[in-house]
Amino acid sequence: MDDVIIYLNGEPVKAEKGEMIIDVARRNGIDVPHFCWNKRLERIGACRICVVEVEGHERLVASCSTPVAEGMKVKTHTPRVLEARRINLELLLANHDLNCTACRMNLDCRLQEYANDFMIEEVMFSGKKRHEEIDYSSTSIVRDNNKCILCEQCVQVCNKIQTVYAIGLQRRGFNTRVHPPLDMSMAESPCVNCGQCVVACPTGALHEKSSIKDVIEALNSDKYLIAQTAPSIRATLGECFGMPAGTPVTGRMVSALRDLGFHKIFDTDFAADITIVEEATEFVKRFRENRDLPMITTCCPAWIKFAEQYYFNELNHMSSCRSPQAILASLVKTYYAERIGKDPKDICLIDIMPCTAKKFEIQRPEFAGDADYVLTTVELAKIIKQYSIDFENIPSSAFDNPMGTASGAGDIFGKTGGVMEAALRTVADMMAGEDLTRFDYTVVRGMETMKEAELEIAGEKIRVCAVHTLGEARKLLEQIKGGKSPYQFIEIMACYGGCVGGGGQPPPHRKEILEKRAQALVKEDTGKGLRKSHQNPDVLRLYKEYLGEFGGARAHQLLHTSYTNRCIIDKCR
Repeated sequence: MDDVIIYLNGEPVKAEKGEMIIDVARRNGIDVPHFCWNKRLERIGACRICVVEVEGHERLVASCSTPVAEGMKVKTHTPRVLEARRINLELLLANHDLNCTACRMNLDCRLQEYANDFMIEEVMFSGKKRHEEIDYSSTSIVRDNNKCILCEQCVQVCNKIQTVYAIGLQRRGFNTRVHPPLDMSMAESPCVNCGQCVVACPTGALHEKSSIKDVIEALNSDKYLIAQTAPSIRATLGECFGMPAGTPVTGRMVSALRDLGFHKIFDTDFAADITIVEEATEFVKRFRENRDLPMITTCCPAWIKFAEQYYFNELNHMSSCRSPQAILASLVKTYYAERIGKDPKDICLIDIMPCTAKKFEIQRPEFAGDADYVLTTVELAKIIKQYSIDFENIPSSAFDNPMGTASGAGDIFGKTGGVMEAALRTVADMMAGEDLTRFDYTVVRGMETMKEAELEIAGEKIRVCAVHTLGEARKLLEQIKGGKSPYQFIEIMACYGGCVGGGGQPPPHRKEILEKRAQALVKEDTGKGLRKSHQNPDVLRLYKEYLGEFGGARAHQLLHTSYTNRCIIDKCR
């Protein structure tokens, strides 16, 4: 694009023609406050907090939706601009639930932050306020419109990026609200529980449905307590305690869980290795038989529910393998319960997950009774703080056996492209019949929302694709539906960046933050001597002693699943 010169607070700066003022300002170190601006979303100028002065314009303009032009003179912090921002903030606060200390977003809320920055000590406007019933119907997400500022970020993420269409704007004027269609509750809506609306919300109007009280009760019960921790948690939990993004905290996390009272802490990465063994076995069989291709990975519960709702007739393309969480939960209540001689009813399994959709997953009928509760990363951090555990200085400890050893392939499950790369390492060895020395499939790494490649494995050409966000998944499913998919193997993750960007992860979710989290998982992988799932000695021992052969009858009974027809497209679109 052509470059232009604009004058930003009197200084000449270079910008691309058509670029928005806010982007130029931020790139030049000028922070313009905002609610509705997001690099990945349409610029709608809804909140009017980002207004600036432009010479020649009678009115202030929204910097998020006003493109630059040659010679444009912009002022970002004049008295007029600051007063307008203050008034807009006060108007938002006048119709807002101000019980901030009891809010989930207290001290992380952008509205609270800006109110403090602008020294708003009392709300000058008074009058009628919206009072809406809080929607607790979802297994994963709570919707509280009393805290909504109508920035529309959640609506845009749900409809334009995820293409789920679970929420939208309803009514007009003062009565405008964000709500599911046809006056549905969240539970009745097409919501897939991905939590990307929670990530987008700046004020806590949408937040995860907490299991903290239930877990604290369990910690004080006579149950045999087991925790499992998902791959991405080790790269994100530290941020809840002020550590830089991408700080690995695996050992400290395990020690904190032990101090909370858990008897055993198992690594979900161990189950990720089992997932790879089963999915790779399934893929190689399908590929050789040229049947039900492309095969799609099934580790993401939000993606699974999306497919069940919108593409049930294409579900033969999905692997039947359970997610790592569901696999480890199944093994805890069967294999491990038998091993230690305990009734599964006396075991309480708590899953530490990056994802609000995992709360939905454990309540699927086919998984009933396996896992008892799911805590998100943010919820775990809150419990650690409630128990006054000094997380930053706690000594490290290791996961417990027999389900605590994992390969590097299991570690990278938490990022986009990770499941595909892990699977390809095992697929390649299975097809070649040897232990290949080149197995870093970097072509599926990175933050592009669609990554594709044609690989040659054991003399065969295999086209693979890894996507994140459900809008990208929809494109692939439309190809499959039309018989035009060029791929043999597909990875789908619902959340931007994969699990490191899940709805239960700590804010912020900027691209550069997600990249650091992903890189931490890659370092975990490359730092290990064991980097292939099918070479994990504890996994091989489990198959020999309990599960039988890869993809065998007992493995199918305990490690695989079926899907449900949830088709509601005619009702909701």
